[in-house]
Amino acid sequence: MHLIMILTALAVSWVLRCSWSNPQGSWPQGSWSLRWRRSLFLFLFPPLLIFMTAIALLFMGPQGKMGGVYTGWFSYVIALFYLAFFAISCVKLAFQGWQSVKSACECPLVNLEGTQVRLLNTKALFAGQIGFWQPQLVVSQGLLQNLSQNHVESVLAHEQGHYYYRDTFWFFWLGWVRSCTAWLPNTEALWQELLGLRELRADSYAASQVDPLLLAESLLLVVSNSSVLSESAICCAALGVDGVGDRLEQRIEALLAPPPPTPELNWQSWNGFLLAFLPLLTVIFHT
Repeated sequence: MHLIMILTALAVSWVLRCSWSNPQGSWPQGSWSLRWRRSLFLFLFPPLLIFMTAIALLFMGPQGKMGGVYTGWFSYVIALFYLAFFAISCVKLAFQGWQSVKSACECPLVNLEGTQVRLLNTKALFAGQIGFWQPQLVVSQGLLQNLSQNHVESVLAHEQGHYYYRDTFWFFWLGWVRSCTAWLPNTEALWQELLGLRELRADSYAASQVDPLLLAESLLLVVSNSSVLSESAICCAALGVDGVGDRLEQRIEALLAPPPPTPELNWQSWNGFLLAFLPLLTVIFHT
């Protein structure tokens, strides 16, 4: 019976992930709010369902009956192995994130436009938030030397958007889910979609503070230069992330023709995730 639970959770997760469609690598159409809810649900629900199934099996243990059928060690060991894999992945990513924060803290602290930032000694154009819940803003010398004061202000406004939404913190956990479920269909496609939507949200926040045209110019200047950190860097949210090809074009178009303000997410958007906790109810049928 426990093995049937595992196979059911895997089948549901696989079917949900396969329902994602992203033809020819283009971004799906629709409002930011709709795209965010759909992508986040398809990205998070399957891993959460599998995780809750493993938790339920762990609570039930390797002995006893469920639905009149005896249980055994096999499904219990599978659940234990999967949870251990989740835990090890979390520790590994947390260590990598700590290393990123440590490297950022080694940079000198300077005052820029009334904001305390870490100055990175490189000619590359880079600006990004690095950290967890309270990230630090890291700016390269190359960015300060090559961008005008107005362009620098637009970059800082974009990074303030990342700070406002705590993107480094939340995307650390989403990155953890990504690393644990890379074997599921469309994991990378959904991850890239969420990264892109994150940048559109930060762009929208900055566009309400500075001239959107200046921000668009800053984005083009930063992307055209080699970045210091890649988009896969742990606990980092930078202006140039996901700024290539069609996605860069979409960000520029969104800045030149600003959409309605990004709506705040409400708790009702999380109701669908409650279904992932259904495996926990099976514990009461285990004797």
